Amino acid sequence: MLNIGWFSTGRDEAARQLLQAVQDKIHRGDIDGKISFVFSNREPGEANESDLFFELVRSYDIPLVCLSYKKFKTAKDEEALGIKKEWRIAYDREVNKKIAPFAPDLCVLAGYMLIVSKELCQKYDMINLHPAPPGGPTGSWQEVIWTLIQNEADTAGAMIHLATPELDRGPVVSYCLFSIKGGPFAEYWRKGDKDMLFRLIRQHELAREFPLIILTLQDLSRGEVDIKDRRVIDAQGKPVGGYNISGRIDEEVKKNLR
Repeated sequence: MLNIGWFSTGRDEAARQLLQAVQDKIHRGDIDGKISFVFSNREPGEANESDLFFELVRSYDIPLVCLSYKKFKTAKDEEALGIKKEWRIAYDREVNKKIAPFAPDLCVLAGYMLIVSKELCQKYDMINLHPAPPGGPTGSWQEVIWTLIQNEADTAGAMIHLATPELDRGPVVSYCLFSIKGGPFAEYWRKGDKDMLFRLIRQHELAREFPLIILTLQDLSRGEVDIKDRRVIDAQGKPVGGYNISGRIDEEVKKNLR
C-alpha cells in the first residue's frame, strides 16, 4: 500500500475536488494506497477557502498538519534582519519535523503554492503537476498557454514530474499530449483569436489534469512504475523517460463528457 503525503494550500474549490477525486479512487480500490496526512502552508482562520478545505480533510479523518508560511516568514525575517531566502530553508526544516513521523513513500504537491526547497526535495519523493508537455514552457498555467500561442505550437499537454529545485524541470513520471491545431482550435488560429485559443487550450488541459494525477497514482501504487534514487523506473527496474498515457487520458475525458 502506497503511503501518500498530500501537500496543498487549499486555496480554491479545485483543491477540494482533487482531494475528493483521489479519496474516492482509494475507497473504491482503484488506488492501492492511503493519504496518511495532509500538509498545508496555511492555518485555520487565514482564508475561507482553505478553511473549507480543512473541513473536508477532517471529514475523511486524515491527520491535518499546518504551518503558516506567512507567520513563519515574518518571524524569520525579523530574526534574520531581512536576509533573503533564509526563512524558506528554515520553514521546510520545520515542515520536515512535522511530517517525518508519517514516513510517506510519496508526497503529492496538489495546489501547493510554495516552491519546495532542495532539502525537502532530496529527502522525499515528491511529485508535481505541470500544465505543459515534457520540455514545454515553464511557469504558471497562464504563462504556459500564452507561450504555446506565441510559438504557434502544435501540441499542448500536462505532465507529472519529480519536484526538484529547478522549477518545472524534474524527471518526468507520466504525461499526456493533445493537438491544438486541428478540430475546434483551427477556426481560432485562422481568425487569430488568441483569447478564444487561450480559453479552449485551458479547457482541454484542465479536463486532463485529474485523470493524469489519478492514473499516475494508480500505476505507482500497483508497482507498474516506481521512483528509485530520483529516477523513474518500470516494473522491471529499467529507467524510463516518463510514460505517455495520452490514450488512457483521452478515454477518461470521453467518459466524463458522457
